[in-house]
Amino acid sequence: MAESHAPALEMLWEAHDPGDTLDRRFGFGDGESAGRWVADMLGEHWGVRVDSCERIVMSSGNALAWVGTPGGRMLAKWSVVPDRFPRLAAIARLTSWLDGQGLPVSAPVPARDGRLQVEAGRVSMGLQRVIAGELLDTADPAQVWAAGALLARLQQELAACPQPDPDPASTYSVPGKPLTARVTGWLDTDAGQVPASARDALRALVAAAPADPLPRQLLHSDFRAANILCAGTEIVAVLDFEEARQDHRVVEAARSAVLLGTRYHDWGPVPVAVHARFRAGYESVRRFSPVEAAWWDIVVLWQTLTFVPPGADPTGWAASALSQLDKG
Repeated sequence: MAESHAPALEMLWEAHDPGDTLDRRFGFGDGESAGRWVADMLGEHWGVRVDSCERIVMSSGNALAWVGTPGGRMLAKWSVVPDRFPRLAAIARLTSWLDGQGLPVSAPVPARDGRLQVEAGRVSMGLQRVIAGELLDTADPAQVWAAGALLARLQQELAACPQPDPDPASTYSVPGKPLTARVTGWLDTDAGQVPASARDALRALVAAAPADPLPRQLLHSDFRAANILCAGTEIVAVLDFEEARQDHRVVEAARSAVLLGTRYHDWGPVPVAVHARFRAGYESVRRFSPVEAAWWDIVVLWQTLTFVPPGADPTGWAASALSQLDKG
């Protein structure tokens, strides 16, 4: 590595000391030694010369390193959780396939031997090119519309994916219960912190909803500002398919509308107008079926209520839910 200064160390969302985390979870005493190891991995397996390691960001058992190379900036991401290695390989194949369909994703760069995800020792590593852009801004109506339209397009492509579930036995899988059972099950077991009026309203809405079954398919499942890069009004990349799983299209669309503004810290709701703008963008590409349309407001309310915390609610999830009921 041409530059030997230590990279900046950061935590993505956890409130831990990054230097201590780098040592305890990843086995590096300092950022400089971690940067040298990243450079060695990329040189050995990808034939890429690393001129500098700028930054290392950690989250759970994953780490990301931004590196400078003669061919431009690149991003190396590795995991030290062996149970996740098969899923990471499957997600790399999925992302590569989506890139081949013309979707704006951050495609994996194949290693010298053609692998998209390299297992070496006790780590699994992938490499991508850094895509220039800024995280989606929900205050920009054009970006919100574009995000809805792109989600619809992404769902259409994923419906035809040759690997319909990258990891069917994983904890990411959603039980194949009807939506009615899923929402009422949550109300019966996990909604104690929710205002009683909102619980009662949601239960009544579910009881009146159509019982027709909705098809399930592979979905991104974490479509929000933290994973959407924009350049002006154009979405240039959808990132991080690691939570991909099977579910109903309307569930992902509604959850994405609810969480669209969330990044890494202090998650909070977006205005109801953002939900509507996102839906309009989505339906400019794919109209909801009558059953999906009937479930939209119900799922938006349900997903909002799942984020109401016990005790203080500093970002206003309960108020957002009540505003939805007032709208109705």
